Amino acid sequence: MDWTDPGKMPLKRECLVLLVLSWVSSLRAQDENRVMFSLGTFQNVSVPVNGTVQAVVSRIPADVSFLTLQFHTHHRNVTLSYTPIPLYGFSVTAADAGLLSTLTLSQTTVSWFLKTPDGSSAAGVGVILPYTSADPVPGACNQEFPLEIDPNIYLQYNLFETTITFAPANIGYGRGESPPACDVDMGSSTRWRLVYELYQYFLPEGDLSEQSLISSLERAANVKNVQDNSRKVVSLSSHDRTQFFFSSLPGQGVIFSVIVRDPVLNTSASYIPVHTYACSFNSTLDGCSDLGRVSSKVFFTVIGLAGLLVCFVGHRFFKCELFCMGFCFMAFIFFVLITRTTALEYDIRLALTALMGVVGGVAMVMSWWRFGSVMVCVLVVGLILGFLISSIAFFTPLGDLPIFHNDVVFWVVFACIMVFVPLFFIRWPREGNIFTCGVVGAYAVVLAVNAYTYTSLSYITLDVLKRLLNHNFSRAFISVPLQDIDFIMITVWVVLGVSGIVMQLYREKSRPFFPPSPYVMWKQERERRKTNVLDPSHHKPSLSARILGRIHQLAQCTEPAGETTPLLL
Repeated sequence: MDWTDPGKMPLKRECLVLLVLSWVSSLRAQDENRVMFSLGTFQNVSVPVNGTVQAVVSRIPADVSFLTLQFHTHHRNVTLSYTPIPLYGFSVTAADAGLLSTLTLSQTTVSWFLKTPDGSSAAGVGVILPYTSADPVPGACNQEFPLEIDPNIYLQYNLFETTITFAPANIGYGRGESPPACDVDMGSSTRWRLVYELYQYFLPEGDLSEQSLISSLERAANVKNVQDNSRKVVSLSSHDRTQFFFSSLPGQGVIFSVIVRDPVLNTSASYIPVHTYACSFNSTLDGCSDLGRVSSKVFFTVIGLAGLLVCFVGHRFFKCELFCMGFCFMAFIFFVLITRTTALEYDIRLALTALMGVVGGVAMVMSWWRFGSVMVCVLVVGLILGFLISSIAFFTPLGDLPIFHNDVVFWVVFACIMVFVPLFFIRWPREGNIFTCGVVGAYAVVLAVNAYTYTSLSYITLDVLKRLLNHNFSRAFISVPLQDIDFIMITVWVVLGVSGIVMQLYREKSRPFFPPSPYVMWKQERERRKTNVLDPSHHKPSLSARILGRIHQLAQCTEPAGETTPLLL
């Protein structure tokens, strides 16, 4: 083709324009998929569909020995890798992913690559943190996970507990130097001098939004922010296991952070923080958006209404109180037994629990009706109060003491507190019964509210239930946050309890301590009639004789009386 022909010149210009536009669009696409980071500054990153984003940081100061890149999403997994194509041992996939890069002598630029494992789009926030040669290197003595140096915290959860695991760290070293050996020596110049601190940061209760998570992660990303904003749970040495267990809190966001310290050089570094809601955003069954079951709401609503009745008039309507207390006592025991011995669905177990609770309530009322033993009934009621008081005691930081992670010690102390309470009220049975009505009835109202909105106070008894159902729960830390809604519910609990106790004490001060048993009253009345000849009822035939007489009258035929016409006077 002759390009010198004037007729071909427009076509030549069009081809050049197309080539230039294609080159510009290619450069623009590369720029769009490349994100420049500044050290210590959070950067929003969006991963396109079937795309890869390159994270780049440049102008790294010469005193920086290694960098950590952490990237967080709300709930979608993202693959973070050293290479454009993720390879085993050179990449990590998680909602909270991180990589650590050591630097060479003259290196001033580092890049990583982000993509989603299923090719979908994702958005999150990332930050690159610099560390010097004096800072310990998180995960540098990793012997368990695929990455050679793994600064990540690995999290798993189930209904009962949340488990976090991380790799041991190593002492710091400079650019171009060989890393110190991990397990050759255990002296003070090795990684065995390092100490670890585990922190928790609780998100606002009931807030599952991405905005809340991102702002909270910014408060728990580096060492200083973790110390200022998070709650320290435990410290451990390099000789301890790097695995911890916590009570799962479905619907409550929690960020776990680990700081490794070098006590000799007084330096520290942070692992990649990890978060969990102890529920799934992708599951249609038991997902984070539908934590409260309808069956649970119905069950605890009825429990709350009954508790409100018991709180204010439980002692006055003694049979109703006994039924409610017997219901709770039997339902709790049966739920533990049926959960440990069967694999039935939750709704079926709850229905059977309610049925057995009704049986327990009726049995308790009938035992009082038949035998009239008030002390036995008050003892059962006192055990319920003792259970609640003991649960409250272990809901405090007392429950996280290492000695109570031993099941034998825990249950012995728990049982002693539980039994002491009814024994204490033997001297004042009426006051003890009214106090139990107020405290337990008001807590039932708190449980009813928890069925509709999250409150940490439900874990007062739920943690004990978890320990009964799961042998391994004893190793878990059970601390939970107390936030605004919890202080409101504590106020409601106290106001209802005090009001109910004062009202019942005032109304019952001129009445008998306990109402008499109907069966005992009937027996006494019968004996009185037998011995009192002046009582007209003493001469009345027995019930069986009266019934037989009535039947005989109905079966007997009437005979004619003879003359039926009137006599004429």
